[in-house]
Parts: sequence; structure tokens; C-alpha cells
Amino acid sequence: MFAPLVYLAALVLLVEEWCWDTGIRIAGALARWPALAALEARVRTLPPYGALCAFVLPGLLLFPVKLLALFAIARGHALSGIATIVLAKVGGAAVVARLYMLTLPTLLAVGWFARCHGWFMDLKGRCLDAMRASHAYHLAGRALRGLRVGMRRVRRRLRARPSAASGRHASRAVRVLRRFVVQWRARRR
Repeated sequence: MFAPLVYLAALVLLVEEWCWDTGIRIAGALARWPALAALEARVRTLPPYGALCAFVLPGLLLFPVKLLALFAIARGHALSGIATIVLAKVGGAAVVARLYMLTLPTLLAVGWFARCHGWFMDLKGRCLDAMRASHAYHLAGRALRGLRVGMRRVRRRLRARPSAASGRHASRAVRVLRRFVVQWRARRR
């Protein structure tokens, strides 16, 4: 297999998985509402092809939203278009992830779906294994760890520390930010 395509596919799968995990957390929190809990109970009782329709429908409904976002980007509204795509991706992943969890046992009763599901999960695992074994993955991991350490240092420096003499914050960055906020508020009045 051509290596750059493996890395690209693995990167897409990692982003999908992040959206998926975030979606599961969001949908799990929303599922505590009584109306949604009743709807979930109803979804669990759907027949196999009804469950398949419920699983596919959110993706089909979000497709026109993503097309409109691309149209907005083409018309010069890049920020709103990108924000729409990101919100549709995370929101769609939340709904699809929850529906996947609810309907998977029923969906696996459909023969062709079970075969495709097994094939895709195997392919996904092989792509992720190839990516995790690569030198680039280890370099990216090292860079992310360094970034996290650097962010912790910056947060510690910006954290308010009272100085002994004046009771003010010792951090110069915090003092500059506070001065900026005071000046900004004075101009708004």
C-alpha cells in the first residue's frame, strides 16, 4: 500500500474517532433527558432495516448543510462556512455515534451490514497499526508532549501569584492584560 495514503487515511480515521468520542460524551449527557431517553428506548426496538434507516438518516440530512457551508465559503464567508462544517461534523458524529451504539446489535442482524462492518473495522485497525508503527507518528507524539509541557509552563506563568509587597499579581503578562482590559472598558463608556 502507498505509505502517504495510509497516513492520510489514518489521520482521517483519528479525526473521525475524536469526533466520535466527543459525540458519544455529548450524546450521553443529552440522553439523561426523559424525552430523549424515551426516544432511545424506541430506537432500540426498531426492526433491522428500520434501524438501518435511523442510522443513515442523520448523515443524509447533514449533507445539504455541508454543501451550503461550502457555498458560503465560496462566497467569501469562510469563517461561518468552516464553523458550520465543524459544528455539523461534531453534531452529526454525536448523533450517529449514539445511534450506532443503540442500533448495532440490530444492524449486525443484516448480513451484508455485518460483513461490511467487520471488513471496515479490520481495515481501520490495520491503518491505525501502520500509522502507530511509523516514525512520523512517534515524532508527532513527541512534539505534542512538548507542546503540552510548554502550555503547562505558560499557564503556570500566567496564573495569578500575589506579590508580597503590593498584593498585585507578580506576572507581567497578567498585569499587561489587566491594563488592556481597563483601557478597553474605559473606551467603551
